[in-house]
Amino acid sequence: MSEILADEASLTEKLGVDIDPELLERALTHRSYAYEHGGIPNNERLEFLGDSVLGLAVTVMLFTTLPDLDEGELAKRRASVVSTVALAEVARGIGLGQHLRLGRGEEQTGGRDKDSILADTMEAVFGAAFLSAGPDAATELVLRLTEPLLADPERYGAAMDPKTSLQELAARLGATPPAYSIEADGPDHDRVFTATVRVGDVACTGVGSSKKTAEMAAALTAWRQLSDRT
Repeated sequence: MSEILADEASLTEKLGVDIDPELLERALTHRSYAYEHGGIPNNERLEFLGDSVLGLAVTVMLFTTLPDLDEGELAKRRASVVSTVALAEVARGIGLGQHLRLGRGEEQTGGRDKDSILADTMEAVFGAAFLSAGPDAATELVLRLTEPLLADPERYGAAMDPKTSLQELAARLGATPPAYSIEADGPDHDRVFTATVRVGDVACTGVGSSKKTAEMAAALTAWRQLSDRT
């Protein structure tokens, strides 16, 4: 019998899709965990599939519901939903991080809240839903989870380009421009970056596999906090 996370049922309930338990377990299995457990299957193949499921679902929905937008605007809106930062926000919304199967190194370096890991796992879950419940159910899942990003132009704009959105918001509030600092940890082949952004009296951090993704994660968190004040 495969090792099932104790609270996996709560994740299934949030997803609202009947996903095969073994496929869901694989979707939650990061390569670091698989390596430490004898090279068991990880979620990368499901992520590959889920990326296409996500892209097609969002593309068809935008094309059919927004007939007046040109190709450039449609592409911007799609990018706002399928970006790493946006998918990580979706994943946090359903508490996906607590269900991840991570290796010790990723566990110790905050892997449960890394944008890249959360986004990749979210795509793997979409892939597992496609295989378990079919294309219609997978499409419904994608659109239900990403709807908040598409429904709020400011929200999806920030998810697509959080650094610019934070800079613009700071200017509107009369706050000091965002200032970033970066720290790096881990071996050269697997560096983990932690960015801190300060805007006035707000200081937020973000973690990522590159300086850019770490800064984007920090900027989105700061943008959310400052937005709550407007």
